Amino acid sequence: MTRTADDSWDLASSVGATATAVAATRATASQGPDALLDDPWAEPLVRAVGMETFVKVVDGEPLGDDDDPLLNRRAMNEQMAVRTRYFDDFFTAATSAGIRQAVILASGLDTRAYRLAWPAGTVVYEIDQPEVVEFKTRTLAGLGAEPTAERRTVAIDLRNDWASALRQAGFDPTAPTAWSAEGLLVYLPPEAQDRLFDDITALSAPGSRIATEHMDLAAIPADWAEKLTERTKRLGSEINLAELFYTGERNSAADYLATHGWSNVILSTADAYAANGFQLPDDELASFGGGSGYLTSTLN
Repeated sequence: MTRTADDSWDLASSVGATATAVAATRATASQGPDALLDDPWAEPLVRAVGMETFVKVVDGEPLGDDDDPLLNRRAMNEQMAVRTRYFDDFFTAATSAGIRQAVILASGLDTRAYRLAWPAGTVVYEIDQPEVVEFKTRTLAGLGAEPTAERRTVAIDLRNDWASALRQAGFDPTAPTAWSAEGLLVYLPPEAQDRLFDDITALSAPGSRIATEHMDLAAIPADWAEKLTERTKRLGSEINLAELFYTGERNSAADYLATHGWSNVILSTADAYAANGFQLPDDELASFGGGSGYLTSTLN
């Protein structure tokens, strides 16, 4: 279904289903004696959502094309380990530097509020669609999961006035904050991405940090999403990324933040893989352009 300005979703539809897909890969990367991750909550959350395709993934059923250099189980687990470790390390470094306020934008089935070793006094805010927030909170409570920080949820679409809702939840704009926008930006219209960074900047005290993907969208083929969608269909996925991504020209997150007082550090995708002992798959769809990677920005 084509995106609209006021569309909404749960964890089995539209953008929400991509959060379940990510959690399914995080779950498989956490399985076995040589697990690459340690997320005990990803698998039960995927099972609770109940999408057959992703339940099969966590059950270990063979994928549709084990010869695909990008979408075989090992490659997918390595990609998810690289991504998850980057954002885990971002929050760990931020709290080690004294930051005690974290905001996870479009939190989906993110479980960091439950599995990271947050220092005492840390408050973690999770922002997402109301149905998504309610489902995860209820499901994890039913599993006996306890947050490892003070967790506060903000049930609102990021295209709405989420900044006011965040303040109403107790957010302190005078305190440095660690913000994550993981796997989010391509699901926002270009102008909404700029507004998001404007709002973050307005809410951030000096020393605040942002982590997100660094995307070189100008360098990727115009049919990138269509090609990836076609290949994921071989795995049984019904998610049409070409319908969910917002295409067209948009500001680079790094460039936009730099003009708003932030200093950037970019880790290329290839270097991120190498830092984890992996090799980036030799595949045209392995990243968002040749200059892609991960971005951490700090407010001066």
